[in-house]
Amino acid sequence: MTVTTAPTTPLLRPTAGPRPVAEAGEARARRRRTAALGLLVSAQFVVMLDTSIVNVALPSIQADLGISPHGLGWVVNAYVVTFGGLLLLLGRVADLLGRRRMFVAGSLLFTAGTLLAATAVDEWVLVAGRVVQGAGAAALSPAAMSLLMVMFPGAARARAMSLWGAASAVGGATGVLAGGLLAGTFGWSSVFLVTVPVSVTAVVVARRVLDEGSRGPRRRFDVGGAVTITGAVVALVQGRLAAADQGWTSPSAVLGLGVAGVLLAAFVAIERRAADPLVPLGLFASRVLSTGVALAVLGGAARASSFVLIALYLQQALVLSPEHAGAAMVPTSVTGFVVSLSVLPRVLRVLGPRRSLVIGLLVLASGQLWLAFAPAGGYAGQVLPGLLLVATGVALSFTPTTMVVASAVPETHTGLASGMASSATQVGAALGTATFTAIALTADDAASGFPAAFVAAAVVAVATALLGCTIARSR
Repeated sequence: MTVTTAPTTPLLRPTAGPRPVAEAGEARARRRRTAALGLLVSAQFVVMLDTSIVNVALPSIQADLGISPHGLGWVVNAYVVTFGGLLLLLGRVADLLGRRRMFVAGSLLFTAGTLLAATAVDEWVLVAGRVVQGAGAAALSPAAMSLLMVMFPGAARARAMSLWGAASAVGGATGVLAGGLLAGTFGWSSVFLVTVPVSVTAVVVARRVLDEGSRGPRRRFDVGGAVTITGAVVALVQGRLAAADQGWTSPSAVLGLGVAGVLLAAFVAIERRAADPLVPLGLFASRVLSTGVALAVLGGAARASSFVLIALYLQQALVLSPEHAGAAMVPTSVTGFVVSLSVLPRVLRVLGPRRSLVIGLLVLASGQLWLAFAPAGGYAGQVLPGLLLVATGVALSFTPTTMVVASAVPETHTGLASGMASSATQVGAALGTATFTAIALTADDAASGFPAAFVAAAVVAVATALLGCTIARSR
């Protein structure tokens, strides 16, 4: 009898299979996403830095170039007006032409404007450089925000948007501190040149770490809508600036606000008839989107005006020197940074952006009311608690408002949503700052004017929170 045995299969040594390869690919993807997040956040830091860094160098610029007081104002306002006016338009262009492409183009344009301003030999070249900078920032900011929203979905979005908010807070504060140091040490040109390395790095690195994302269909461009909405925002911001300088009844303020109203009405009429509108009005059938835009306008009024009021309050009511007033504002920047990085991500995960913004607005209102009614007790007891509450409220409500607007549109319109949220916030900030500072400064004395202004701002913050409650039930 023959016994046949089955052939045995020799044991094989484990070889490098697909798992290590997949792990290596995941590690590369994580590094790429981390680099992308750093790039997008640094771009927002630079945009916000440039809104404030020039202010401290204005005396040096005036002495060197012999600029008139009116022209000196335009060194600041040319950037603000151009930035605010083009946000909505260029946000939509990013959706149509590609967000990474618009990010790179905005970085190049911002760098060109920065170099033009830094090498300016007279007032007109400097103002032209600021206009180009503003246009670059208007292309860069919504493209960066929409890329961040697309590349970091789900739970990762809370952390990414928290870093975005922290960069916004730190950028504005760093500009105030760094502007004086750079201008005094290296001259006023250095306040422009300091951002060039970041902008150039963005151009070089963007194609390696950023996704292009989905685009909208290539269609006929809505020229009429682009012209009217850009003109409306520019006229509105200019009207607000004139109101702050000359009063609400001044011809410049009345003309600016009137032109803004006419152009806005024309924009709505054009969009209703356009085959391919710049802003599809059908999007506003979403109650979340329409409410979110209103929250951005009203919240922008309550938030931005608070810091301007506090700066004026410290100098005019408490009679602090500009240097001491600047130092007194430092806790707001530190608090905003800490809350954005450590508190906001947890709040967003637990409550979602809609409820987070309601809580933030109520905290903001409590800080404004503290500043209005706090008993005399020096800076530590009278001012500091209010500053900390205001900074916390701003950090908890600013970024969630943008998230609410962006979540209400399709992915192909995230650039438009980012530009819409930023533009609405800019408009609200312009109107709120002009209104509340007028209340503070037109009173008979600072003792009554500033409390009234803080109460008015708190009323707007509470009203905005109540509006947010209408969409806060669902996450």
